[in-house]
Amino acid sequence: MNKMLGLLIALALLIGGGVWFGLSRIDQQTSSIAAVTLDALQEQNRLLVFANNSSAAVTTAQSRFGLTAKKTLIVKGVMRYEVDMAKLTESDVRWDAGTKTLSVRVPPIEIAPPQIDLNNIQEYGEGGILRSLTNVDDALDASNRAKAQAALAEQARSPVLMDLARAAAKKAVVKNFAAPLKAAGIQANIAPFFDGERDKALRERWDYSTPLETITR
Repeated sequence: MNKMLGLLIALALLIGGGVWFGLSRIDQQTSSIAAVTLDALQEQNRLLVFANNSSAAVTTAQSRFGLTAKKTLIVKGVMRYEVDMAKLTESDVRWDAGTKTLSVRVPPIEIAPPQIDLNNIQEYGEGGILRSLTNVDDALDASNRAKAQAALAEQARSPVLMDLARAAAKKAVVKNFAAPLKAAGIQANIAPFFDGERDKALRERWDYSTPLETITR
């Protein structure tokens, strides 16, 4: 009886050890692939995740010598939303073996300067006498250009567009990390997030997950 019990215990330890070794090997393989993917993303530097066509109409007026001149500028431009992947580090990637979840803290969205469509600029002016006698045109143009840039940037920061940009960035992160893992036969959930938007469950999973830098060392 004692011999049989000893054999059963040894068998259980052997099976348990085999399972642990297998899971440990999967964790190491997952982490290695994630580390390689991270390196590739970092090399991309700025990743374009979303773009939006916008337009702005601005007006500037100036008065001199009792006369007034006014110009209106209408411009169209493309606003680009980017993520600086060089800012993504190993401490931003964590693996939860229990739920097979790879959590990724994505760097913040950055809005690039607008790309103005120079072929579709429209201008309307008033106060031709003052504009012809002075250099007020240059001042009006400079002011309108600055106002147009600011107006396009303000539109780009709207909550709706920022949410769309974040959603697009998450999809890009999921695609980049999931593809090589799937190719290696590893099933993993990719959970990207931005600072400030984690729910309670995600915060708990993040806190108990293992940082990539710890696994790969």
